[in-house]
Order: sequence, then structure tokens, then C-alpha cells
Amino acid sequence: MAEPKTLAEVRARIDELDAELIGKLAERQGLVRAAAVFKADEHAVRAPGRVEEVVALARKRAVEEGLAPEVAEAVWRAMIGAFIDWEMGQAGVR
Repeated sequence: MAEPKTLAEVRARIDELDAELIGKLAERQGLVRAAAVFKADEHAVRAPGRVEEVVALARKRAVEEGLAPEVAEAVWRAMIGAFIDWEMGQAGVR
């Protein structure tokens, strides 16, 4: 893919990526919903050990792909936190 030559082209490419990310997040939400069936309580939803596993893997993959690992960690922690909040709200656990 050719390098963008204008700010408008950069923004258009970002918008395309954002659309793809929304689709992937919707897919992830479906899996979070499916996982909820197997969780018995708030601790199982929050799963701190699993959170750390997922964040560590995101950092590792980030390095492999040339993404700053601290950016990946911040994004993953925010995403995981949002999904935990959503899942707790779905279960009426807040």
C-alpha cells in the first residue's frame, strides 16, 4: 500500500482501520458474552491472573509487530476494563 501523501489520506486510512477494529471488538464482545456462561462470580469475571496473562501476551506481540509495548498495554488494559464493566453490567453485578 502506498504511503499517504496528504493528511486527508492519513485520516481516511485511520478511519478504515477504526472500522476494522470496531468489527473485531464486536467479535470479542460476543466471546466475552459466551465466556460469561462459565463464570460463577465477580472474581471470575475480573480474573486478575488472566488479565495479566492477556496483557503480557499483548506486550510480546506488540514488540514483534513494531508497536510500542507500553501503548499495547495501555490499550489492552482499557479494553479489558471496559469489557469487565460491560460484563458486570450484563450480569447485574455492579
